Amino acid sequence: MFDLSGKVAVVTGGSRGIGRTICEALAARGAKVVVCYGRGEEAAQKVAAGIRDDGGQADVLGFDVADMAAAEKAIAGVAKEHGQLDILVANAGIAVDGLLLRVKEPDLDRLLAVNLKGAIACAKGALKSMMRKRHGRVIFISSVVGEMGNAGQVGYAATKAGLLGVTKSLAREYATRNVTVNAITPGFIETDMTAELSEEMKAQLQGAIPLGRIGQPAEVAAAVAFLSSDEAGYITGETLRVNGGMYV
Repeated sequence: MFDLSGKVAVVTGGSRGIGRTICEALAARGAKVVVCYGRGEEAAQKVAAGIRDDGGQADVLGFDVADMAAAEKAIAGVAKEHGQLDILVANAGIAVDGLLLRVKEPDLDRLLAVNLKGAIACAKGALKSMMRKRHGRVIFISSVVGEMGNAGQVGYAATKAGLLGVTKSLAREYATRNVTVNAITPGFIETDMTAELSEEMKAQLQGAIPLGRIGQPAEVAAAVAFLSSDEAGYITGETLRVNGGMYV
C-alpha cells in the first residue's frame, strides 16, 4: 500500500522536523527523495545519508525558497536532471509571532516570501514536468492555524490560510492533466519548536486537543505518503487535517 517505487519526490524544508520525517517516509516507500534545504546543508546531508544507509535513494538540493526565481529554477532543475518529478511537498515555512500592533512590515514580507510565495514558486517549477507526464502530486503543508486562527500569529495564519486557496485553485487548473493538488494542516506536532515549551504550556495544549496528546511527525508523514500515492488519485483540492480533533 502507498508504493512509491520509481517516483521522484522533492521535499522543501526537508532537513529537520516534519520535513525530515516526510523525506524518510517517502523514501521508505520507494521514492527517490530530493532533500531541499535553505541553510542547513549538514543536516540535509545527514538526512540523505540516513536514507541511503537504509537502502533508499536520496539527493540534497540547496536554495532560498524566498527567492521565487531561484526556487522555481531549482525545482524545474530536478525534473530535468531526473527526467521526471512526480511528487512535490512544499513544506518549508517559518513563524514570526507577535500581536498585530507589534508586527513589523519586514516580518510580514518574510512570512509571505517563504510560506506563500515560495510554495507557489516551487509548484510552478514542478507543474510543467507533471503536465507533460500527465501525472503528479503537489502537497502543501499548511497549518491548523490557517484554518482556526491564533492570537499572536496573524501573519503566519494569513500565509497558511493562503495556501488553502492556492490548493483549491491549482487543483482546478491542473486536474485535466491528472495532477492532484492537496493540503495538509497539522495541529500541534512534536518538533524542536514544541520541545521548547514549558510543561505547563504543553499541558494546556493537550487539554485543547480531543485526542489528548501532541501529534508525532510520522503521523503527518503518513498523510503525505497517502496523498502521494496512486490510492489517492481521486482526491484533489482537499485539506487533510492531522490535528487530533483540535479543529474539525
